[in-house]
Amino acid sequence: MSWYRRRYVPGGTYFFTVVTHLRRAILTTDLARPLLREAILEEQVHRPFDLLAIVLLPDHLHAVWTLPENDSDYSSRWSRIKESFTRSYLAIGGEEGATTERRKARGERGIWQRRFWEHTIDGEDDLKRCLDYLHYNPVKHGLVERVSDYPWSTFRKFVRIGEYDLHWGTGEAPLEVPGAEWE
Repeated sequence: MSWYRRRYVPGGTYFFTVVTHLRRAILTTDLARPLLREAILEEQVHRPFDLLAIVLLPDHLHAVWTLPENDSDYSSRWSRIKESFTRSYLAIGGEEGATTERRKARGERGIWQRRFWEHTIDGEDDLKRCLDYLHYNPVKHGLVERVSDYPWSTFRKFVRIGEYDLHWGTGEAPLEVPGAEWE
């Protein structure tokens, strides 16, 4: 197993990839979407952070967050979001994927992969590349032909504030985010 060390920068901006257990296609379901939204909003109340952008795909999500000054604890936030979502999802009839005895012994449910991938954003150019990658991801995965056709993304918010043209993303794919091959 490769060794990965997280980078914690107080007040930093981060790009995340969070994946479901066994890549189960649950995140864009009518059952899961509102529960995930509620888990994120609940965590923002307890431990604030700015959610700059997000895209939900069936089996994973990408998000860009900025943490408050003097705070670099994104790991605990993701842990609580995943726990809250899992609790709510299972309580209203969502099913978990098959798990191993080892996962069960650790108290892990079959909803999320244990870990997540994080990239510390370094400057405006890097932020732009991460936002482009995030918003283009539904096209990359063949879910839609045009970025603007995908409903579970912040792309239209960015169009409204003038960061993108509505027809952006119909040509060449944007540059990859370093390490996004983990996806």
